[in-house]
Amino acid sequence: MIMKILNPLKYLIFFVLFFLNLNGFSQENYLCRDKYWTEDEGNIKLKEFSSQWNSLESWEKRADVIRNGILDGLKFNQMPKVSNEFNLIVTHTFTGDGYVVENVAFESFPGFYVTGNIYKPLNPGAKNAAILSPHGHWKNRRLMAEVQARCAVLARMGAIVFVYDMVGYADSKQVSHDISIALLLQTFNSKRVLDYLLSRPDVDPERIGITGESGGGTQTIVITAIDKRIKVSVPAVMVSAHFFGGCNCESGMPIHRSKNHQTNNVEIAALCAPRPMLLISDGSDWTRNTPRVEYPYIQKVYALYNGENRIENVHFPAEVHDYGYNKRSVAYTFLAHHLKLSLGKIPYKNGFDESFITFLPEDELRVFNDQHPMPANALQGDEAVLRYLNIK
Repeated sequence: MIMKILNPLKYLIFFVLFFLNLNGFSQENYLCRDKYWTEDEGNIKLKEFSSQWNSLESWEKRADVIRNGILDGLKFNQMPKVSNEFNLIVTHTFTGDGYVVENVAFESFPGFYVTGNIYKPLNPGAKNAAILSPHGHWKNRRLMAEVQARCAVLARMGAIVFVYDMVGYADSKQVSHDISIALLLQTFNSKRVLDYLLSRPDVDPERIGITGESGGGTQTIVITAIDKRIKVSVPAVMVSAHFFGGCNCESGMPIHRSKNHQTNNVEIAALCAPRPMLLISDGSDWTRNTPRVEYPYIQKVYALYNGENRIENVHFPAEVHDYGYNKRSVAYTFLAHHLKLSLGKIPYKNGFDESFITFLPEDELRVFNDQHPMPANALQGDEAVLRYLNIK
């Protein structure tokens, strides 16, 4: 008698779970985290993806699916509608050799602040290129010498560069970095940085670039994929066929997979086409196969637009996972070419000479301190931000 009752109950539970999964209640099942595939599997998956398109028309249909998958997976349309008022805060200014650094914050949405530094030319033009500069997962990354170097050089070359914190890093302490919607918050912040730069009268909207490394490379490809206002993209040490990012801010929301599609970071990067893009890769991380696997796939996409001259890969097989001098150097030349920057403003002696840079201590780059506290309306804590946004 007991068995007769248990068997129908078992099937009932199965069908309830199946129904819930079909209706999107099991978001976790759609997450592609970390090294989701092996290197071999990533290579094979790209071949499977390429079989789904063979013309510009069929690729653009797939591109729409991928782009909508990102937006839907992020629940991007649930973010607050915001005005073009940024309530910009500048707490400190430093003048260096050919560039200026400002410590800044502005409201991404009411009560939530983007924090970072703006590097700009000492003698800016009427209209300047602008570059978004997200950073990767190193302690206080925005404040490190490696990041200061690339921002100072690009500013001296004639760009207004905005380097902004990952949520939970440096001055961005309103939420923890492992908040469940980190990927949404960072992508929305990137959009708002772009909105802010384009609101400036001294920025040329046709010369907007972005470059970031590692987790900042993820931010680079995601915002480039969904926002065509970005004209030039340089993701460093990130784009991989098998690795999807190991952090909530990269793969904690289902942007790679849904009930209707599967993709990876290679195809997300390919959504940049036909805009200029440089992939920077190295031999010691998940980009070790880029010249043989990821780059050829993206080249095929660019070829559909007759844009082979606008996609490049520079590979450093003996280097490690960073945005070191050699990697920065190739980014400088690529961004200078496509954003019409002045390479001649950087001293050159067997390579770009970065010795003109004044590397500032962390305290001099921070936005908020005892003299400049965070605004009183700032939302504080993961729960407060989640409750305010009410993302379903």
